[in-house]
Amino acid sequence: MGEREGSLEDLVMGATTRQDLAGAYAGKRVFLTGHTGFKGGWLALWLRDLDAEVHGYALAPDPDPVLFRAAGVEGAVHHQVGDVRDPGALGAALDAARPDFVFHLAAQPIVRESYAAPVATVETNVLGTVHLLEAIRMARRPCAVVVVTSDKAYENRERHEGYREDEAMGGHDLYSASKGAAEVLVAAYRRSFFPPERLAGHGVALATARAGNVVGGGDWAKDRIVPDAVGALAAGRPVPVRNPQAVRPWQHVLEPLGGYLLLGARLVGDGGAAFAEGWNFGPRHEDAVPVRDLVEKLIGAWGSGAWEDRSDPSASHEATFLRLDIEKARARLGWAPRWGIDAAMRHTAEWYRAFHAGAGPAEMKAMTMAQIREYEGAAA
Repeated sequence: MGEREGSLEDLVMGATTRQDLAGAYAGKRVFLTGHTGFKGGWLALWLRDLDAEVHGYALAPDPDPVLFRAAGVEGAVHHQVGDVRDPGALGAALDAARPDFVFHLAAQPIVRESYAAPVATVETNVLGTVHLLEAIRMARRPCAVVVVTSDKAYENRERHEGYREDEAMGGHDLYSASKGAAEVLVAAYRRSFFPPERLAGHGVALATARAGNVVGGGDWAKDRIVPDAVGALAAGRPVPVRNPQAVRPWQHVLEPLGGYLLLGARLVGDGGAAFAEGWNFGPRHEDAVPVRDLVEKLIGAWGSGAWEDRSDPSASHEATFLRLDIEKARARLGWAPRWGIDAAMRHTAEWYRAFHAGAGPAEMKAMTMAQIREYEGAAA
């Protein structure tokens, strides 16, 4: 679809409604990489709830606990175990899915892990993305493609202002550099093989999405502050905080996922070529707060607990300040954050408390879907 009529407020308030998204995805085939992960699991459940046919391709899920089993994601998708570093298996899976939409979330997602496994990080995040783009190119099938990278793809100047979509890609650590490299390669594929001005001929509308630091129920990844904090709170221990002063663009996982879904819907509408570019999906400026503030809000939502400073001056480098500018998504996509940091931590604590109270997969899936529905109905 082209630019919608009405004020910016109308666009923002009307975006990402259930009717908007169901109209785009109901009955459509979606190829989703990384569906056994945290963000991928939430997206798989949301897409299935929109009546899409979801074909997942990802590594086998981690040992329990993991969202894939804890919230019954397995029953919502056509589940295939595979590695994006294997171009033959990836191409065959994409061909079999015959997708109308592709969402690429498979990645090595941890900054600190990139120091321990730099080659695997680059192979997964860079070559894995290239393998997917090659599979799409060889399939010669019209589809909308959203490649998810990271806010850390930007060359970080440690400034307080948010980074805009037209700023330089880069990265101090291998994780950040791999995401910046993926952005550069996607742009090259778009110019070389999928130029938006010739969309009617090749049929592939290719965009990238850069999100902030996501939180929410079902994340048990190593070296992430919320999983670490929940584990400590559930055990009655103080929460260890290694970078209490670091500022991050915190947002509930449903915020960027709603942006990805809206972007995908725009790519297949009239004027979709205009949306085949890079997009930021971050929180409001005031929700980018230091790690210590996030932990205190989580403790408040949990109802008890404390934290302790575990700063280590000799630790591997991680950025201190990081924010995203989201005015482009507001103005052109009609997307805006719906849950501030307090709501994000309240919903996160609710999810984990239910899990630690012994709720089974059916109950946790019901809670996950209830939060998705609540988010759909929230005002921006």
